[in-house]
Amino acid sequence: MTQGRDIVYPPGVKEISPNLSKDELIKRLKTLARFFQDMDQEEEKDQYEPLALYLVDEFFLSHASKDVRLLVACCLADIFRVFAPEAPYKSAEELKNIFQFLTKQLRGLDNTNGPFWKRYFYLLENLAMVKSYNICMELEDSSEIFTDLFRTFFTIINDSHSPKVKNFMLDVMCPLIMENDSVAQDLLDAILINLVDPHKRDNPNAYNLCTDLIKRTAVALEPFLQGFFNNMLILGRTSESDVSGHLYELVYELNMISNSVLLSVLPQLELKLKTNDENERLAVTKLLGKMFSDRDSDLAMQNKPLWNCFLGRFADVSIPIRTECVKYAQYFILYHHGLFSDIKERLKERLHDIDENVRHEAVSAIVSAAKKDVTAVSNELLDLVKERMLDKRWKIRKEATLGLAHIYKKAVNNPDLASSDINRVTWIRDKILHIYYQQLLEDKLLVERIFTMTLVPYNLETSDRMLKLYQLYSAIDEHSVRAVNEMLKNQHTVRIFVRELVTLIKGGNNSEETAKAIGSKVLGIARCLPDSFKAQEHMKKLAEILADDNHIRNQMDVIVSPACSCKKAEQAVKQIMMKIGNPKQVTPFYESVKTLLERIAPLMIDSMAVSALCKLVQDQIEGVGEDFDDVSEEDTVANRGMKLLLALSGTSPGSFRSEESYGHLISLLRKEDISVSDNALQIFTNAGKGIEESHPQIASCLLPVLQSKARTGTPREAKHSIHCISAIIVKKRRTIFEQIFESLKKGLTPESRTIHTALTSIGHLAMVSSAQFLIPMKSLVAKFIVKDILMQDRGTPLKTKRLWCADDDVSEETNVKIRAMKLLVRWLIGLRSNDQGSGTSTVRLLTTMIRNDGDLMEKGKVSPAEKSRLRLAAGCALLKLAQEPCYADIITLEQFYLIALLVNDECYQVRQRFAIKLHKGLLSLKLPLQYLSIFALCAKDPIKDRKTFARQCLVKNITFRKDYLRQHSGASSHLMSILPEHVIPYTIHLLAHDPDLQSHRDISGLNDIKECLWFMLEPLITKNESYNFAKKMVETIKQSKDAMAPNDKTTNRKLYAVCDLAYGLIMTKAANFTLKDHPTEPQLPAKLFTKLDKGHPNTDIFLPKELQFKVHVQMKTSDTVLEPKSKKKAAKETHDKNASTSTSKDEKKASKDEKKDENKKKDTPNAHAKPVKKIVKPKTDKNVDKKKVLTPQKQERTLRSPGKDQNATRTSKRFKSPSTEDIVERKKLKLQNLGDSAKNEKVRTPQKETKNKLKDKAAKSDKTKQNSSTPSKVDRKRKAEHSADSEVSSPAKKTKGSPRRATRLSGKNKEDVAPSPSPKSPASSPRKQSPRKPAPKAQGQKKNVRNVRRSSSVTVNGHSQSDGEESSPTEEEQTPRRSSRRNIALEKAIETVGKTKTNIKSTSAPATARRTTRKRKT
Repeated sequence: MTQGRDIVYPPGVKEISPNLSKDELIKRLKTLARFFQDMDQEEEKDQYEPLALYLVDEFFLSHASKDVRLLVACCLADIFRVFAPEAPYKSAEELKNIFQFLTKQLRGLDNTNGPFWKRYFYLLENLAMVKSYNICMELEDSSEIFTDLFRTFFTIINDSHSPKVKNFMLDVMCPLIMENDSVAQDLLDAILINLVDPHKRDNPNAYNLCTDLIKRTAVALEPFLQGFFNNMLILGRTSESDVSGHLYELVYELNMISNSVLLSVLPQLELKLKTNDENERLAVTKLLGKMFSDRDSDLAMQNKPLWNCFLGRFADVSIPIRTECVKYAQYFILYHHGLFSDIKERLKERLHDIDENVRHEAVSAIVSAAKKDVTAVSNELLDLVKERMLDKRWKIRKEATLGLAHIYKKAVNNPDLASSDINRVTWIRDKILHIYYQQLLEDKLLVERIFTMTLVPYNLETSDRMLKLYQLYSAIDEHSVRAVNEMLKNQHTVRIFVRELVTLIKGGNNSEETAKAIGSKVLGIARCLPDSFKAQEHMKKLAEILADDNHIRNQMDVIVSPACSCKKAEQAVKQIMMKIGNPKQVTPFYESVKTLLERIAPLMIDSMAVSALCKLVQDQIEGVGEDFDDVSEEDTVANRGMKLLLALSGTSPGSFRSEESYGHLISLLRKEDISVSDNALQIFTNAGKGIEESHPQIASCLLPVLQSKARTGTPREAKHSIHCISAIIVKKRRTIFEQIFESLKKGLTPESRTIHTALTSIGHLAMVSSAQFLIPMKSLVAKFIVKDILMQDRGTPLKTKRLWCADDDVSEETNVKIRAMKLLVRWLIGLRSNDQGSGTSTVRLLTTMIRNDGDLMEKGKVSPAEKSRLRLAAGCALLKLAQEPCYADIITLEQFYLIALLVNDECYQVRQRFAIKLHKGLLSLKLPLQYLSIFALCAKDPIKDRKTFARQCLVKNITFRKDYLRQHSGASSHLMSILPEHVIPYTIHLLAHDPDLQSHRDISGLNDIKECLWFMLEPLITKNESYNFAKKMVETIKQSKDAMAPNDKTTNRKLYAVCDLAYGLIMTKAANFTLKDHPTEPQLPAKLFTKLDKGHPNTDIFLPKELQFKVHVQMKTSDTVLEPKSKKKAAKETHDKNASTSTSKDEKKASKDEKKDENKKKDTPNAHAKPVKKIVKPKTDKNVDKKKVLTPQKQERTLRSPGKDQNATRTSKRFKSPSTEDIVERKKLKLQNLGDSAKNEKVRTPQKETKNKLKDKAAKSDKTKQNSSTPSKVDRKRKAEHSADSEVSSPAKKTKGSPRRATRLSGKNKEDVAPSPSPKSPASSPRKQSPRKPAPKAQGQKKNVRNVRRSSSVTVNGHSQSDGEESSPTEEEQTPRRSSRRNIALEKAIETVGKTKTNIKSTSAPATARRTTRKRKT
């Protein structure tokens, strides 16, 4: 240590020595520090150089007192200031120690509330102003000093520091970078580490300080950063830096701070985007996605190659990379409209990506952008999200649907948004509600949740909530209205299930019956929840909790109570959920209970809500309500309001039972608007139960109105008035009905103005109170309905020749007849008995109406359009009667087949409406399963849309019946009437009796039957669930006889031909099938089939050679899996002989062949017998001529497993040895295909061989004669393809004795297929015409359109038919040309209906008579 006597102290400063006490030392140092602080650079300072050297002694630098060190540091800082630019310290080691000492003292800046904060601040200020640390640049250890200094500043910076402190820190650090020749890696790491997590997250002040430092020193740092990234990215020297693991994060941060420092670094990223390392590509993609999508980024414009390279990653092979790309699409939508045009097409592709995560992220990106700013999202993007609402993956559908719901809610509730922007998203509500039509329960529950939470928020006030509901219901389309109604019904169904469950549990009965009933209710509730199997366990647990916990049971009872209010329901739900589990720890049981409560809790509708809604609807009807901006064009606000009230009355009738609601409804009932009053009547019917006791004054006001409506109202009002009285009036019901009936009966005449209302009221009176009006109705039906209405043709027919007309054009007499038929049906439904034969007589009357084309008396006074109306009404009436078991049994098979032919009526409106009625009846499970077979005839419809609609109905019926059996265990005892597979025998029998099928050799008719069969079989066996059952069923039918004509060979052969077609279709069209057990064994209806005689199995094939199937079946002996491989089509027909012979010769030859076939039955194997596991060995030379005809059943069991040789024969020509004929025959027998009936030759014997050779020679000679005429190839092909068809269906070649084919669909009338707007277009048949030149037709002769082939589109007369088209043609049309098949009269005379006997001229007609047949009186 320097001696004190050599040191000169400033005036007033005493000697400073180590021997001083701490307090004295501090006192003297303060005086010294004050002196240096006041000293200027111009003053004499050399004398104080020894003192300056003395102060850097180890004693002071490492003194224990923090105050001493701080005062020494302040003195040293002033010494550097005073002695600048030459410091008194020359030694590098000495300078290093001094600046390290100063850096340590700067750490005291962290506490701004300390006693020495001002001295620390003075120290920082002094060092910053003097730039004292610049002296260290010349030192070898400068990087160590600077690194320590920078880290100190980044560590101590905090929120309490003022901007002045931060600026002084920057003033100290910036010169050390800007004025230095190099920046060491350690110093660079010390700076950059603050830009990445976790430092960035934990110390944001250090991040901000670092950001400001880089901004100030960007130019100086650029070369050092470039070298740093070159080493890291290109050379891979990641071990040289502490921040090597955060390279791409650093690039992003540096670009955000100052993009100029990365001008030479960014091109290197393009190489990284093209590397084979997936993880590296992913990291660079994330980086560039953030850099390009930042709000103020212009990187894409500055670096186009890099931008284009980034766009290529949207189609990267890696799923995570594609997902990462679409994540940033929302930012491009919001902030970079110019760049989004480059991304739009790529985003569309990703919305259809094969990976569901990519599609989900793409949907989420668009939705997120629209939530932030809907104006930034184009309509095209919203449409893309709409498409994803139907994605096959649930999470994508959920994301798209929920996202659009939130977009709609935010847009509608945003007061600053323009009306044009709101209108852009109004379609969302309809599309969300349309999702309710999806099959999966998850979709339905999602729509219910959105409806309650978003579309009509339940937490709104009652008046606001009802206004919101009313506005929504008025604005949505018809499909959405049906969805809302269905949603309310489903929720009501679940609520009833839970109510019944709670009632059973509250009963406290522990009997087995109660336990079974509880189990049944639990099962029903579980089916209304997702994943019904797990939900069933959860509902069992809930039932146990309800039985044990009284509080939860009471709260559940409150929720399902009809009089529960919305507030009580909300509170009860919260209490139950608190008892069930913890919302923070959601369990599957908790989710199931939550979903259940969401469905059953009446959070939207209660008594107050209904009263408010009634008031709103009444105000709209009276014209005093507020205007709704967005109203549907299809209906008015008033009518929609009435429909909403009607829907709510069916699901929440208890909410209507208040005096205020009833008062509004009576006011609405008295309105002159028919639709309003009619809906009000239905609402009273649904919600007026008990009104006599609870509100007698309301009942007394209501009753006169109902009686008046029943007498003089419209038919609809009369109908609903009768049902309303029946539902709500108990005490005086019989008296009121008697008064109404008598008043209507007195004025009942055909000319009465109120005859429609009278017939409607009387019909419904007879239905709801049949016992009361049994005798008077019997007389009324016999004397008036049948005799004076149905059997009379008073008016003049319409002049139009069209097959259909508008409702307003139908004559009054026709409308009365239609209502009369409805009255008959309602009367019989009320009777529910055929004891007196009234049902039989009515069925005969209605079927006669159908057989006579709608002209019951055949007087010719009914126009074609009105005939169509009457036929349709009669058919629908019979369908209604068939839904009652007592009347379904009396409909004979002949009558059923006549009804079925309506689905092929010549008028397409009749076909369509009849099919709709049939579909509804089958879905209700009221129509017998036999009626499902009628849909098979729809395959002949020439209009593609009609055929598609029929197929949809058929598939829906099949699916519904299978689901019903799965959901109702008790239905297993009625499998014969519910299981859709049992429709097969009905279908085969129906098609076998098709009037267009002349015989079992009618190729054209059989082709139609084949199409009809596959139309029915395809949805039954497509999923391979019913293959074995269908196959066995057809085999069983083949071994039976037609019960309608068991001894008629022609009838039975047609039946067997249809069986062969069905068997061939099953064996050839099914792809891969498994022999599975079926719930039932094949059982045939006794009224259709009888057993064959014992000892005479049916083994023949009855199809013509041209229609016989080739079936390649492969079955392994160890497995039960059959794999039919029908890759070859049937061989082309070669009819050179038949084309040259006449029709009469062919018929004679066919009859001879039939006789030979009958003689061969005993020698032919059983086609449908049980399989025999027997190996078919190759025939020897001795037995080669005894060739057997293998039936499909026999060949299926005897085929060998596939080998190389067998497969080779399928792709190459068969090898024929030219040696001898025996070898040829042996190979033919060995390679004979299953069902190859084209080669199904007769059994050859050595005795017949010579005769067969002579026949072959004769055939060759005939062929030579034909070739001499040298016809063209096209002509030869046409003759070969249509020779068979020419025998049956060519009108020009028919002889007088040949039967003419009846036609069900009129091909000469435009309305047969579709209305044509052009009057000049010629009438034509939709049937495909054969290529041959047709013979000239006689006038009035009708083309056969029953053989319409399948085609991709149907266009007739230049008009493409569309589904649902009901409008009649406006242009004048030609008269329908009828088929003149054979004379058909009435089946029987119409028997007595009631008491009166009515005679109608009739003759017996065969069962196959067609209603389109023109009858000639003999």
